[in-house]
Amino acid sequence: MTDVRTPAAEHPAIATTVTKGWTKHDTTWMLGLYGTAIGAGTLFLPINAGVGGFWPLIVLALLAFPMTFFAHRGLTRFVLSGKSGDITEVVEEHFGVGAGKLITLLYFFAIFPILLVYSVALTNTLSSFMEHQLQMAPPPRAILSLVLILGLMAIVRCGQGVIVKAMSVLVYPFVAALLLLAVSLIPNWNGAFFASASEGMPLPAFFKTLWLAIPVMVFSFNHSPIISAFAVDQKRVYGAQAERKSSGILATAHGMMVLTVMFFCFSCVLALSPADLAAAKAQNISILSYLANHFQTPVIAHAAPLIALVAITKSFLGHYIGASEGFQGLIVKSLRGRNRSMSAKALERCTALFMVLTCWAVATFNPSILGMIETLGGPIIACLLFLMPMYAIRRVPSLRQYSGQVSNVFVVVIGLIALSAIVFSVLP
Repeated sequence: MTDVRTPAAEHPAIATTVTKGWTKHDTTWMLGLYGTAIGAGTLFLPINAGVGGFWPLIVLALLAFPMTFFAHRGLTRFVLSGKSGDITEVVEEHFGVGAGKLITLLYFFAIFPILLVYSVALTNTLSSFMEHQLQMAPPPRAILSLVLILGLMAIVRCGQGVIVKAMSVLVYPFVAALLLLAVSLIPNWNGAFFASASEGMPLPAFFKTLWLAIPVMVFSFNHSPIISAFAVDQKRVYGAQAERKSSGILATAHGMMVLTVMFFCFSCVLALSPADLAAAKAQNISILSYLANHFQTPVIAHAAPLIALVAITKSFLGHYIGASEGFQGLIVKSLRGRNRSMSAKALERCTALFMVLTCWAVATFNPSILGMIETLGGPIIACLLFLMPMYAIRRVPSLRQYSGQVSNVFVVVIGLIALSAIVFSVLP
């Protein structure tokens, strides 16, 4: 985002004084990364990952950390390799004006549809909560969605620092609720899921299940929309030590993601049978909704929409940073091609107006094509997150220091697997 006051901008000395140990700045970003990644998709992960059976889930759990950490570290290093600017500027710097415009366009269309999906999900969830749990008639959809979008935009207008802090605050009740739910399910654990492990699985079926489940894991922990802003801020604050500090923050954030989410995932799966998971997938509802219906628990029935609201809100804020970055990059590059420019303040206002109008319109009309748009954005995210940084390591001189690492091959392989699985799932 443009015209943002960061800690380094307000305190130039921080770049040289704060270089050792863990700081409050690091904690805020760690929670901000967690907040962007762990959203509403987490509530579907136990169903989508567990329905394949015991052994694929075990393998996915082991792959979760390296799969997400190495990919996001690669994208962070790519943004840090530029002389200045966000990901849209770094792409142009390394690959030229034409490629810069194309990748900026793809970057925007990979993130912006997800923002629209969150706008719809937020409106639907709050409307349902008011109607079923609070026993009150929700206001007209157009008014409800406008109030929600304007409320979120009020946070956005305070700047990137406030967005990240708001997300980091929202993480605490979300994590607490996830862990409490996971612990509360322990008395309901049974051997049904373990029984499926003893039955065995033919190798072709095992590999196909794993192949199609990898994109589920990739996007359940994806926080690429905020990585560019994260990397830019680390460079401002830590200077030459930005890569080392960024890697430490990423590793801590991913460790927290994997431990909390996989514990929640396993607890849900162990409390249900494979038949229950298949039924939940067929009903296309979140794991919390299915658990509330399955165990007839009013607590979960009331807690589920509240947890979903917090999850969607913080993911919306994180994705807004990436979407606005892409939108502003498109405008700047378009004007630059005509030797024109726009002030940072005017650019912010134009972006905010566009986001409010589009998110409000889509949330009001609730179109059925949103799922398709989100699915089509998947291949773009896979390419930008996994393949582009690895390609840059081979092409860009400032990134050659990271070449020859086994983790690079691992990221490329996972990226190709995710890309092929997404394409396969979209095909008729």
